[in-house]
Amino acid sequence: MKLSARDANKYFAKPDPSRTGLLIYGPDTMRVSLKRQEVITALIGPEGEEEMRLSRIPAGNLRKEPSLLLDATKEISFFPGPRVAFVEDATDTAAPAILAALEDWAPGDAQIVVTAGQLKATSKVRKAFEGHSNAYAVGIYNDPPTREEIEAELARSGLREVERDAMTDLSNLARELDPGDFRQTLEKLALYKLNDAAPVTSEDIVNCAPTSTEAALDDVLNIVAEGRAAELGPVLRKLQSQGITPVTLCIGATRHFRALYTAASDPGGASAGIARMRPPIFGPRRDRMLRQAQGWGAAKLEQALTILTDTDLMLRSAGQTAPAMALVERMFLRLAMLSRR
Repeated sequence: MKLSARDANKYFAKPDPSRTGLLIYGPDTMRVSLKRQEVITALIGPEGEEEMRLSRIPAGNLRKEPSLLLDATKEISFFPGPRVAFVEDATDTAAPAILAALEDWAPGDAQIVVTAGQLKATSKVRKAFEGHSNAYAVGIYNDPPTREEIEAELARSGLREVERDAMTDLSNLARELDPGDFRQTLEKLALYKLNDAAPVTSEDIVNCAPTSTEAALDDVLNIVAEGRAAELGPVLRKLQSQGITPVTLCIGATRHFRALYTAASDPGGASAGIARMRPPIFGPRRDRMLRQAQGWGAAKLEQALTILTDTDLMLRSAGQTAPAMALVERMFLRLAMLSRR
């Protein structure tokens, strides 16, 4: 039988131990793996593998020994409790062994859990599970996680109190990160909030979210965008000592000011423009960029982008003789002064 995405998430959290089996397939190996881990842990508990109630079988082994899966379903563990026979990375070459085990399965046997990559509708393995009266087939696709899925992940990480803005930030973050990175971020957040009863805030998420290479530029870009020209020199020297090149600074500034211009020129207002940014901007950084976009306005930001473009062309010009960092510093000073007008 097929399980819809909504029903599947509920089933993964609380699977039926009396079922014959479950097929989880999809193009994203990490997503499939995470769901498989969730359902197997729910079936046999965290100690199930140590108690030898989990049999792992690479699908490739079934070509040489088709009886491996059937034998695994019939084996009796030394420990009481539900058992799982897990087949990993199945393709239709393993279909004969899987179909035979499904047909011979009887109550009390280990539940058959199979994972696979993308399977066509004509796949023998997929058709076998979809057509079985006591087994399920679930396709896992690259759709953004639903709020329900995010809340389930939060609950598993021990995080139950989350502010509304923080939940919005998590939803945006979940769309940008792959499932494994998102789960690690939640685990890091749970450790960060250990013994802290206060709700999760946007600032907490910023402190725990993976940082990008652009994060090192934030200080100087904020100084420029906020017109704090007197602070430019020391920060630029620090960035230069860290090996950040003038071209990298110019590219980072162009990206920052283009984002501000996009927000400031949005028909729904700067706030709506910031909300539509991809990758998402959240937490205190979002509030800061919103203030910058509103303070500059679309007209002055157009001038800023012209200055940035001219400087970028000068940096890349073969005939340019002036020191590149001096050109960038002069450009930043012009922008900082422009912000005050």
